[in-house]
Amino acid sequence: MAGGRTLGRRFNWLWAAFAVSSYGTGIGFGAFPLIAVLVLHSGPAQVATLAATGRAVGALVAVPLGPWVEFRRKRPVMIAMDLTRFAALMSVPAAFALGRLGFAQLLAVSVVVATADIAFRAAGGAYLKGLLPPADLLAANSRFESTTWTATMVGPPLGGYAIGLFGPVTTLVANAVSYLLSALGIRAIGGGGEPVPARTGAPRLRARDLLEGWRHILAHPALRPLFLNAILVNGLIMASEPLLAVLLLDGLGFAPWQYGLVFAAPCVGGLVGARLAHRLVARFGRHRVLRTAGALRACWPLGLAFVQPGVPGIVLIIVVQLGLVTCCGVFNPVLATYRLDHTDPGRVARTLTAWSVSSSAAIAAMTAAWGLLAALIGPRTAIAVAGVVLLATPLLLPRRTDRYPKSEDQLTGTKGGI
Repeated sequence: MAGGRTLGRRFNWLWAAFAVSSYGTGIGFGAFPLIAVLVLHSGPAQVATLAATGRAVGALVAVPLGPWVEFRRKRPVMIAMDLTRFAALMSVPAAFALGRLGFAQLLAVSVVVATADIAFRAAGGAYLKGLLPPADLLAANSRFESTTWTATMVGPPLGGYAIGLFGPVTTLVANAVSYLLSALGIRAIGGGGEPVPARTGAPRLRARDLLEGWRHILAHPALRPLFLNAILVNGLIMASEPLLAVLLLDGLGFAPWQYGLVFAAPCVGGLVGARLAHRLVARFGRHRVLRTAGALRACWPLGLAFVQPGVPGIVLIIVVQLGLVTCCGVFNPVLATYRLDHTDPGRVARTLTAWSVSSSAAIAAMTAAWGLLAALIGPRTAIAVAGVVLLATPLLLPRRTDRYPKSEDQLTGTKGGI
């Protein structure tokens, strides 16, 4: 089972590094908009710009990073991205202490962090594929997924408490330090003989290199529908979150602690789902789990449009979010494992970069679009529209996934290097 399988010392260091940075991100959740509002006295338009710019510009800047990561050792890249995020985030409290903090710096830092996030995930996925045999990838991805949801459940309440005591800049320091600790953990893994990836063809970056990740995804009969489904579902869910915050805090009079509770408590479902993923795949097969969990996760968000004030509203949101998060906890690690299994070692980083860039761009675009829609028809109706569109997303899921060949290294029965 996923919970009892030993994946080795090197994976344990990688997991520990992931865990500490995840908890740091959870503690620092919401720090940027809070700093913008409480320290810089920014208005709603500036806060919205801050939220969208990091994702959109970061995604654009990250496009050439896929080939750059692909042809380098992955562990040093991961360490470099952690240190980049540490330095960028620490520049904010440093500027604040000197009385020089401005909105432009927050924008620049958000772009740097978003870009480094994409590069780190690309390098991390490629490194994991080379670190473990294919049979262990689902167990590893399930542990990462369960850690993510645990950090999401525990981190924001701790961060909120710290903000109340010390202010929002303090939680940003905690987030920055977590990246430094992550870099130290990845360094402790040791080189382990990771080879320099061989590059064929021209030594310089080519347009083909930039597009190779998208070419692979869109040419694969199962990855293509999974990709379209994932970016649409994630975009619609994330686009609804700011509208739900306005509806709950402004329209329905929820207290901030109630708002935090209804989103933190259901994260236990993500932990449960991630721990069940391996068992469900072993019993029912990967295709059935992807289809079922992928379809079920689209059924819940529409219920958020019917939330009411008081205890009934709190209960409704917790039930809806619990169902959504549990399905995501099952679906995400299975998807991540399938994506690695069906991508050759020589294009993993470019494929993961293309996936992350597309997801970030879609979230930014949909967040802006649904913000305009909410201004026209109101946040509750806009949330309902997103929920209705989500009901159609299971149609994008592939009818079959198990009949498509895996990557070349698995077809030959070998574990390819990175």
